[in-house]
Amino acid sequence: MTVPKLIDGKRIASELCDRVAGDADTFRQQYGLQPTLAVVLVGADPASEIYVRQKVIQCRKAGIRSTQHRLSELTPEAALFKLIGALNGDPTVHGILVQLPLPVHIDAARVLDAIDPAKDVDGFHPVNVGRLSTGTAALVPCTPLGCMLLLDTVIDPLRGKHAVVIGKSNIVGKPVALLLLERECTVTVTHIATQGLPGIARNADIVIAAAGAPRLVRGDWIKPGAVVIDVGITRVPGIGGKASIVGDCAADEMEHAAAVTPVPGGVGPMTIACLLANTLKAARNLHHG
Repeated sequence: MTVPKLIDGKRIASELCDRVAGDADTFRQQYGLQPTLAVVLVGADPASEIYVRQKVIQCRKAGIRSTQHRLSELTPEAALFKLIGALNGDPTVHGILVQLPLPVHIDAARVLDAIDPAKDVDGFHPVNVGRLSTGTAALVPCTPLGCMLLLDTVIDPLRGKHAVVIGKSNIVGKPVALLLLERECTVTVTHIATQGLPGIARNADIVIAAAGAPRLVRGDWIKPGAVVIDVGITRVPGIGGKASIVGDCAADEMEHAAAVTPVPGGVGPMTIACLLANTLKAARNLHHG
């Protein structure tokens, strides 16, 4: 029985962070300040607290200064807009990240639209989405960018490959499809209403699973030699009540794939590493005029 290559997201992310750290030091010497990421957290969502803590730790390792702005869950929307306006106007802040989800009384779309596109290190602002769709320079959403960097370690070139994207979210599915198109892949985007999904997936050289549905993608959906990028991450009850983390793919059924990303340890580490890379890119763009 063959065993697929495991794409080591932790190692690849660590290498990217090391490159960012070196370039951040060069930036500091050139401009006399560190690339800076402002993180805004509204409320006390436990998962968001963990994500923010991880981002702050990784910023420190990569030589990027981070500032945290913690607001009460009861913060009025107007107060959040005022803070974002101040961060937009602060020349020492290069990236702004508003941690989602937001409290129900705050319109997340309006908040993301309020961030200066040049400081939108999540890549969610309509201006950056538009630039991505036209193939022009943009701050690209972190998880899709991480997926592409992982693919580049196992497939060269990507040009001409058939990629099936499972999931059409604005955060992963749509932007990763655009990035694949830019690299001249043939791209099929599938979603909850897609008919005959297993058969579509079986024709793919690359499967990117980003549906948020644990173990949706079975081994017989994957043709021999395909590459599988599993973006999903779901906590499911385990033996004795202990939760386990699983992806969108049935990992134990992928022995015939050429390469797969593990969950955890695949795409997840790349998301934070790409956030740091985007912060450095934003800093360079802002200071190069």
